[in-house]
Amino acid sequence: MKAHLTQLLATAAKTIAPDIADVNILLERPKSAEHGNFATNLALILAKPLKQNPRAIAASIIAALPASDYITKTEIAGAGFINFFLSPQSKQVVVKEILTAGTQYGRNNIGNSQKVQVEFVSANPTGPLHVGHGRGAAVGDCLARLLDANGWSVTREFYYNDAGAQIDNLTYSVLARCKGISTDDASFPENGYRGEYINEIATAYLAKQTVVADDIQVTASGDVNDLESIRSFSVAYLRHEQDLDLKAFQIKFDVFSLESALYEEGKVEQTVKALISSGHTYEQEDALWLRTTDFGDDKDRVMRKSDGGYTYFVPDVAYHADKWNRGFVRVINEQGADHHSTITRVRAGLQALDMGIPANWPDYVLHQMVTVMRGGEEVKLSKRAGSYVTLRDLIEEVGCDATRYFLAARRADSQLVFDIDLARAQTNDNPVYYIQYAHARICSVLSQWLNQGDGVAASLIDADLSPLNTAHEAALMQRLSEYPEIVENAATELAPHVIANYLKELASDLHSYYNEYKFLIDDEAVKLARLSLISATRQVLKNGLDLLGVTAKERM
Repeated sequence: MKAHLTQLLATAAKTIAPDIADVNILLERPKSAEHGNFATNLALILAKPLKQNPRAIAASIIAALPASDYITKTEIAGAGFINFFLSPQSKQVVVKEILTAGTQYGRNNIGNSQKVQVEFVSANPTGPLHVGHGRGAAVGDCLARLLDANGWSVTREFYYNDAGAQIDNLTYSVLARCKGISTDDASFPENGYRGEYINEIATAYLAKQTVVADDIQVTASGDVNDLESIRSFSVAYLRHEQDLDLKAFQIKFDVFSLESALYEEGKVEQTVKALISSGHTYEQEDALWLRTTDFGDDKDRVMRKSDGGYTYFVPDVAYHADKWNRGFVRVINEQGADHHSTITRVRAGLQALDMGIPANWPDYVLHQMVTVMRGGEEVKLSKRAGSYVTLRDLIEEVGCDATRYFLAARRADSQLVFDIDLARAQTNDNPVYYIQYAHARICSVLSQWLNQGDGVAASLIDADLSPLNTAHEAALMQRLSEYPEIVENAATELAPHVIANYLKELASDLHSYYNEYKFLIDDEAVKLARLSLISATRQVLKNGLDLLGVTAKERM
């Protein structure tokens, strides 16, 4: 209907303003049903170039609109808005559209198959994934699914920070446990990792085990004096652990990148040389500085310290230059809020390279902290990790579906309270249960209908929908018609929670309808019309849940 009305308005605009090209026609859904089904500000847009009163222009637009069976009334409101009131038949169109499109309903080609990379999780390989990583995984994977649904060619990437001080701390922590030094001992590394998993790594190392992580296989030497073997084995061991965490969370990556590879392949050095050649660096106090203030930063940043080592943002710049060279038109980094300070300096470094990279490239989605609650009290520790709640803990407590939904269902930039008791509850208060139950209810009705031998699913596409004339049915069809717009907006705003909220509202409409009416009734025409409507609802529920990576259950 939105496309239909847009075309009608474009024709009317051409009629009353033939000399004005490329008029931007906006259609919005009024907040109140009293103001119709759609509204446009086209008259206000044309008022200035036509030098006329907007209300007068609105009247001219209405007079010039081509005939449409779907419009029952138009009215001029306020300063010159045009409200459209649509016929019941206009709402019924969406049912056939959904049943015909199936899994493709709601998808579009806005991205035009352009390459976009979504980098998310990107945890240091120093321990099991924690709940914060889980939120990043849920949001990042949903973003990738949304962009794919909007026609982008999506690459999911995980970047391992497998170099630097944290890896040194990991190595010396495992070394201490290999030597039998407990975490309580005064000689245990002050900045070491104290979770039980460190002891597991030490035991495996001494047993000369082999671990496989993505594209690497490492066998421990078992020699407590071989720091390099301890380092490589520990990193591989934890990468393998994180792979298992991600598999349990049903997350798959297309590419794994390593910080260490940027050094080994000379990309960090190449980037530093390019920055020096660009003229945006200077030497001061035995250190190499990047003049990031040239690109909006509040102060210049050290690139190479006086001891010869690079600061952490230098490999970040090299990594993102590599992303650009790989042909990604767009890059989205989903990270924790603690990465906020890196945004300006990474973008400044990319601008200083003079590679033609857009000023605000890459995009960032930063998520806030997660507080885990059980029995009204905060859960802070994991027995295995020792200092935080792991993602695996949550999945084992409430399952993958509930974990994914709860971690993606709020704006990423808002703090999240994860209530384990609510996530486990099989009640309408649990949103993921509520949505899945709506889908299962529909599956049950359709299964009964088919088992009775009353028809086949294909016949629903051709059903006469004119009996769908109740307020419940109108509300449900209206909600279904909004789904493509919701998918587009969620991708534009990089906001998966928009899908979660929509699904709750759609489930509410379905439950209200289900509780009010029967479906397997004697009136064949009404029965097929209602079955068509709930079948379309089932499809949209499934399509939306797929965007969140949540199962559309057929039985509950």
